[in-house]
Amino acid sequence: MDNFTFSKKSATMSYCRFVQSITSEKDLIHKVYHDRYYGFPLEDDNQLFGRLILEINQAGLSWATILRKEAAFQKAFDGYQIIKIARYKDKDIQRLLSDEGIIRNRLKIQAVIYNAGVLLTLQQSHGSFKNWLDSHHPLSKPEWVKLFKKTFKFTGGEITGEFLMSTGYLPGAHDPDCPIMKKLNKLKNLPLNKKPKK
Repeated sequence: MDNFTFSKKSATMSYCRFVQSITSEKDLIHKVYHDRYYGFPLEDDNQLFGRLILEINQAGLSWATILRKEAAFQKAFDGYQIIKIARYKDKDIQRLLSDEGIIRNRLKIQAVIYNAGVLLTLQQSHGSFKNWLDSHHPLSKPEWVKLFKKTFKFTGGEITGEFLMSTGYLPGAHDPDCPIMKKLNKLKNLPLNKKPKK
């Protein structure tokens, strides 16, 4: 395992158990993510999009690789500003393809740009990306996946599921006995803690 080459998604042990077992300094990056970010709600559209960008780029790679490149991703993609990314042209694609700090995959880059354009439309129709997510909560994972596939590019079942779990729209980010789960259960703004609108 890298140690998490099995990547949060296909692990034989849970992410929480893995983090608790960390002894190598190189894997401490997982502990920071697990303890401070994983499963916590995000209120800002650009931050939500940033998380989606990371999940799209994780496909086929270890999560550790993405975590180590997160600062480079944020810089390369203009701080995840949706409005700027939606305006990217061919020169921006070429710039990103030559950036050794990120994952240089043309399909993923093009999907990010396309999705930024979609988000601008959702912001116009719903006020924000978060409002759009909230308007569909709670859906089952299969329903979310169907919606994301219809709405965005490069958002299959694993990417969609992990994005929604990591932002508190789907359960499963933490084990029931994980200390972080106890923190999350107390958050009033966590989507999973909110009663669905009738």
